[in-house]
Amino acid sequence: MACSDGEAEHQWIQSVKSGGAVPCLPPENCPNGWATPPGDTFMVRGPEYFATKAKIPGGEYLLKPLGVDWIKGPVKICEVLKNRNHRVRKAIDEEVSHGNKPFVWAFNLQLPSKENYSAIFYFVSLEPAPEGSLMDQFLKGDDALRKSRLKLIANIVKGPWIVRKAVGEQAICILGRALSCKYVEGSNFIEVDVDIGSSIVANAIVHLAFGYVATLTIDLAFVIESQAESELPERLLGAVRFSELSPGSAGVYEVPSEEQQEIAPILPSRLWRSFTQLLQNPGNSMQPSPSSENTNGNFHKEDAGNNDN
Repeated sequence: MACSDGEAEHQWIQSVKSGGAVPCLPPENCPNGWATPPGDTFMVRGPEYFATKAKIPGGEYLLKPLGVDWIKGPVKICEVLKNRNHRVRKAIDEEVSHGNKPFVWAFNLQLPSKENYSAIFYFVSLEPAPEGSLMDQFLKGDDALRKSRLKLIANIVKGPWIVRKAVGEQAICILGRALSCKYVEGSNFIEVDVDIGSSIVANAIVHLAFGYVATLTIDLAFVIESQAESELPERLLGAVRFSELSPGSAGVYEVPSEEQQEIAPILPSRLWRSFTQLLQNPGNSMQPSPSSENTNGNFHKEDAGNNDN
């Protein structure tokens, strides 16, 4: 019950939280598990951002944390919430059968590996998105809008130097610009399948981080980017912390037999070795600076000199 928001929390939400392969634990101590980090650990665009570039702490999340799946399968794992036998889809359908109208957001990070791992983060809203809000625009918008708006913020809370160097202390990425994303919709959910293997650089960084995954603590937040003054300040959709994950703790995902999915690409070994050597060379030109783009060219630090993210 470590992740409970109190007695008022819906029982079905608590059941989903506790139903994954890795446990939901307190954020200050979650080895081989997941947690919800404080929103203020992330910096987002403040009300004067376009004039001053000033950021503010993220504050409260727009969505409730629902659960995490740490899973692997025989092929790349896609469209999980279309699988009526999946535990989260079953929970959604059960709530709908009782006359309730939850709406689930799922972010499926497909990790480039021969084992086809996926880390899937689920969040839920119990009320409709306010008319005209960025959430409402995102849900009603086309793929072009979604590709230009959905932003990932990654904080390395704990990890070895080589991973910090590759990712940076806080990395920011517009997912649809950097990676191939598929938006899967249902009447009570939206799932974003993010193919990390679609980018050679992101692929290499994840391969690097995966080698240290049992020692890493990472916070990931999702936000729909504000691109006009009227949309400020930014609000975080939700965030998750995962810590010291064991690859062996991943659950096995049973792919529906009718699905035909392609195997995730594997980074060529020669390119991977070259990328690793580049990171390990203290004199390499990829050294990040506080006011420049971060190491991978798609993940950036936002500051006065960078208006892109």
